Amino acid sequence: MEDNILKINADVRTQANEIMNEYSGETLARKQFSPEKIDIFNASHTCLEALEEYRFLKDTEAERMLPGIINNPVQQVIIDPDPDDNAKTQFSKPRNIGVVFSGGPAPGGHNVIAGLFDEMKRFNSQSKMFGFIKGPEGLLENRYIEITAELVDYHRNMGGFDMIKTGRTKMDSGSKMELALTICRGLNLDALVIIGGDDSNTNAAFLAQHFKSSGIKVIGIPKTIDGDIQVKTDESKVLCATSFGFHSAARAFAQNISNLANDGSSDIKYWHVCKVMGRVASHLTLETALQTHVNIALIGEELADYVDQERMAKSLEQGGQVDYNAYGITLRHLSRVICDIIVRRAAFGKNYGLMIIPEGILEFINEIQVFITKLNKIIADYNRIHDLDFHRAFPTLNEKLDYLRRISQGLVGKDRFPIWNVRDDELFNQLPGFFREGLLVERDLHGNFQFSQVKTEKIIMDMVKEYLDVLREQGRYKVGILRDDYVSLMDAAGMDPELFAPALFKNPKEKYVLVKPDIISLKTLKLALVNAGMLDAEDEIPQIFINIFRKSQAEFNIQTHFYGYDGRGTDPTYFDCCYAYNLGLTAFHLIAGGATGQMAAIINLEKDFHKWQPAGIPIARLMHLEERKGRLELVMEKSIVDLESNAFKVFKAIREDWVAACECPDRFRNPGAIGFSKEMEEDRPLTLRLNALQS
Repeated sequence: MEDNILKINADVRTQANEIMNEYSGETLARKQFSPEKIDIFNASHTCLEALEEYRFLKDTEAERMLPGIINNPVQQVIIDPDPDDNAKTQFSKPRNIGVVFSGGPAPGGHNVIAGLFDEMKRFNSQSKMFGFIKGPEGLLENRYIEITAELVDYHRNMGGFDMIKTGRTKMDSGSKMELALTICRGLNLDALVIIGGDDSNTNAAFLAQHFKSSGIKVIGIPKTIDGDIQVKTDESKVLCATSFGFHSAARAFAQNISNLANDGSSDIKYWHVCKVMGRVASHLTLETALQTHVNIALIGEELADYVDQERMAKSLEQGGQVDYNAYGITLRHLSRVICDIIVRRAAFGKNYGLMIIPEGILEFINEIQVFITKLNKIIADYNRIHDLDFHRAFPTLNEKLDYLRRISQGLVGKDRFPIWNVRDDELFNQLPGFFREGLLVERDLHGNFQFSQVKTEKIIMDMVKEYLDVLREQGRYKVGILRDDYVSLMDAAGMDPELFAPALFKNPKEKYVLVKPDIISLKTLKLALVNAGMLDAEDEIPQIFINIFRKSQAEFNIQTHFYGYDGRGTDPTYFDCCYAYNLGLTAFHLIAGGATGQMAAIINLEKDFHKWQPAGIPIARLMHLEERKGRLELVMEKSIVDLESNAFKVFKAIREDWVAACECPDRFRNPGAIGFSKEMEEDRPLTLRLNALQS
């Protein structure tokens, strides 16, 4: 008997282990998926062809600091139909290649390594790849592992950067670059591939310059979920439409937001406010909105470009002077725009909805940008003059506010016109305490304001709530009642719906009826019925009318959500699996062709796969001077949403339809779960597909 129990338990244990296997069936299939390869990479040999027709402005500071790579042309990878013996030797020689992840994770990073590894081994099985652990920090500390076929296979098509981890250490000094060179020489590296965003590719450019005399090649790979690495020539030819990881993150966010659309449409009482990553650009907001058709999507670049035409016209009429305060939207005006949509939807019984805002939206608001600029200057000047850290010197919010007050009163410094004046101090102190504290948080490693630490959505929605309260008191914010429901309620109560409708509603014959604006309480409800001769002054209000009134009362309830890290860690889409894999292949062919200081890219990424063209773009030509921590530094320029692009124009043209402030059903779109099937998955981000349309 006891033996049978043990046997049964062992069988159950075996079955349980099978059920609880580390890999689901989908994960196993994903690991075995083979991304498509650009046809060029099926050739025996390739070479690099300079595309001199693609031109960029040459920054004078970049020319001074990066003389060895500033004149790199755009290089196209093409098939070499008749390679000579030297070319064959070059391709087949064993290589040692180092790889490093830098910055935040992005779906597809493992496939970059897989593509590079596969191609390296295809031409010589003796070649070796070394992965530096925890990003640039591992490079500087000589911590690495040899990347094997087993390790690559384990991570194929999977999200994250966990194969070798990542980090944010900057290569910001000559000593660090020399140390990196020493370590790369010690490993006999032929090349170093840096997989990262704009700052990481900036590092790649400086390392390429520093490594050039050693013969070690440095190649950058465009990675960021924000989508703010995009490259256009001076003639607006798109050479890099987006970075890998963007599509996957947007789809992950879109799926979650689509789930909220289902919830909101079912519960019909919440506005879901979704903040998505994107500090300086709104690409993720735009793509996610196109994927989901939410009721409100705020594009920061559009807000920054806003002009109050009514205010401008009024100022010109009154005095002929241009009112420069009409340029740039204010927080107050933005809250009014949002309230208008909320009120219009509520009038058709839709006192719920979905809104997407970019993480860095406040940076596009004129008044907030002024505060950020001034505070950045004050903090940088304090650090420089006193050789102390501002945040260490003034650890509490009150101490920081007191320092600002003393500046405004001329008690600090001797400037006749201080950068922080009394008016600034007054306006700043009117902001909520948590927001003031947010504006004074420590800047990140790059000197940027850390928007992710500020509850952007709370700031905006608190102002929305405040104005909605005003509109409710004015009788302008009410929930429309389906007329059929009103009729049913009245019939059930034995009342004539047609008789009472004109006394209750401002639009008694329409499909959704709205209680009159002057009926804002039970007292005013009774007054309306009395004045219409429907009720005597001494009578109690029948319960049916109280019920109808309460149905019309609008309550504004929100649920806030932040989408960022979940998108960074999601598994890559079919598009990102293929894109990243081909970037890895491109990196190898750039190295084999002798390139350095180039960013691997796919030209025609916005077009069908068979039109994709692997290339190398000179990173030095993408750099410009930008203020970081109070001083100018040479960095790779970020790309923001182009308001003249097809994608934005289409969004602008159809977003009113998504508001659905009418008798129509909501227009929410479900993009579906992320997959990796060519038959089921979209082949590119919607923004890229729209931008590829020809007029």
